[in-house]
Formats: sequence, C-alpha cells, structure tokens
Amino acid sequence: MASVTLITGGCRSGKSLYAQELACLYPQERRFIATAVAFDSEMGERIKKHRQERGGQFLTVEEPYNLASAIITAYRENPSVILIDCLTVWVGNLLYRYENEPSSVEKSINDFLSAIENPLCDLVIVTNEVGMGIVPDNASARYFRDCAGSLNRNTALRSGNVILCVCGIPVAIKGDCGVGRGESQKK
Repeated sequence: MASVTLITGGCRSGKSLYAQELACLYPQERRFIATAVAFDSEMGERIKKHRQERGGQFLTVEEPYNLASAIITAYRENPSVILIDCLTVWVGNLLYRYENEPSSVEKSINDFLSAIENPLCDLVIVTNEVGMGIVPDNASARYFRDCAGSLNRNTALRSGNVILCVCGIPVAIKGDCGVGRGESQKK
C-alpha cells in the first residue's frame, strides 16, 4: 500500500534536503513536482539552486497551480515515488492567481486533497510550518496563514508519516523518520 509522508518545518530547516534524501532511497522513476514560480530574481536563484541539488535524480514537472492534475498525470507514469515541493509556495501561487476568488482556491485545495487520499505510489510532500510565528498584521497574510495551516492539517490527516525538521534534524511527529525507503515497492 502506498504511503504519504508530510515533511514540515520552518524556513531553511532542512526539509527539502531531507525530502530529497528520502525520495532518493526509492528506485529510479522518481517524479518531482515543483510548485515555485520565479516572480523575482531571488526566487529564480532559489529555483536554480534546487534544480542543481536534484541533479538528474528526478523527472521534474513544474506546476505552480494545478497540483492535483500534475499528481494524477504522474500516477499514470507509474513512478516509485513522487516528491512535491512545496505546498505553502503553491498556496501562495493560488492566492495570487485567484485573488478575489476564494472558491477557486478552496476547489484547488480540495482537488489536491482528493488526489492524495488513495495514492497510487508513495508521496513525499514538503510544506512550511506557518503557525508558530507572529500573527500577521494584515488580512491577506492572515488568510494565507489560515489556508496554509488548514492545508497542512488536512494533509497530515491523510499522511502515515509526518516529520518536523528542526535545525536540519528530522523529528517524527507521526509514524517514522525512516519512512518509505521503497518499502511499498516490495509488493
């Protein structure tokens, strides 16, 4: 049976690197779904760095908006694992694109949650923990925090493993830090 592993943590906590290391324990035919958009030069540099870190270990799909569709398409390709990085960046993209359409944001999130409900291969999903900081001083930032927090909570409910990265150290919140390792491929 396929598993879902959610990896969360603060900024620069090591979650993306840990997720890549975990996914690389699977046999080839790994998929990487990247959600970032280079809106400015800083983000462009971050994307470039992440691409270099991945090297040729994954077939990468860049999908900043229709994450559910990207997952379903990847399922058809029968990979051993799909790594999704990152949910909070994706939520930011949705809020930017559908600024005055909260129902479109909600539909996209619900479609994603449906796509991971009964995964056809193991999933490793990266997100940021956004609920441990200062309460934002404006409505847009609070809406983002609330959307991301709700998405994280609902993704964790569908996950067999939830890992919190703190200072580069993975800590199991639910399940096991050494999850996956291609075990679902031993069927």
